[in-house]
Amino acid sequence: MTAGRLVLLDSASLYFRAFFGVPDRREDESSLPTNAVRGFLDMVATIVENRRPTHLVACWDNDWRPQFRVAAIPTYKTHRLVDGSDLEEQVPDDLAVQVPVIREVLELAGIPRLGADGFEADDVIGTLVHRHRGVLPVDVVTGDRDLFQLVDDAAGVRVVYTAKGGVRSAEVVDEAFLQDRYAVCSGSAYADLAVLRGDPSDGLPGVPGIGEKTAARLLAVHGDLAGLRKALADGDPRIRGAQRARLEAASDYLDVAPDVVRVAPDAPVPEVDLSLPTALRDPERLGRLAAELAIAGPVHRLLTALRLV
Repeated sequence: MTAGRLVLLDSASLYFRAFFGVPDRREDESSLPTNAVRGFLDMVATIVENRRPTHLVACWDNDWRPQFRVAAIPTYKTHRLVDGSDLEEQVPDDLAVQVPVIREVLELAGIPRLGADGFEADDVIGTLVHRHRGVLPVDVVTGDRDLFQLVDDAAGVRVVYTAKGGVRSAEVVDEAFLQDRYAVCSGSAYADLAVLRGDPSDGLPGVPGIGEKTAARLLAVHGDLAGLRKALADGDPRIRGAQRARLEAASDYLDVAPDVVRVAPDAPVPEVDLSLPTALRDPERLGRLAAELAIAGPVHRLLTALRLV
């Protein structure tokens, strides 16, 4: 494995957290809000300072609710839709106007921002993990448990989980963490657990009556979801009563849910140089933007972390 480290940023997870966690201190309500921008840049600077990656990517949602997932499970993320829309995500207005600024700062700073049409940022992350597995150790920075499925000690893939402690006190998720917290032994096993348990935040129903602990016990006995379903079909006497009835009733869901839960390993993500930038793309434009929006402090901190100043 090559020396270095690749850090993959789940960008939307970070800028949503920044928006809700950093106060909006505008004195003039008619001016552009910058709390998400400031918070996001500070987070990235902290990640770079703490993790010291040699390669860094901001992974992007080109499609936050891909059709292939909706076709499999129509309830997928429906609660996040704007009323009356089949496509538009509910995003606070004061956050929506800041996302283009975040994109521009990333571009001007020379940090790659990668998405894939028809796929979520999770799929971009999954594809980059698959592409670099065994080549570089990888840290996935996210507040989303869905990406625990990528944890792989042998390949050096960890999740830096920001949901509780933020980026400064993030939990580092490896296989020991998964075993201790969820009683599953691998990222792949966590994905199977997520299928059985479901996730209301994504509109995934799971198997009614099969909670997290029960799901973990079933997987421990039968190895994985495929093994559990084979045991069910074969009439394994260890699956009986209400539990058997629930799993049998959820057969159609279990046919399609793994393809919804598991991130794509082969999304059409462009092949680009992921190395840390060695020079700014347009220092004059970045300086003007920082001055216009009064974000010079966070911009300078990011550039300092990247060793560009």
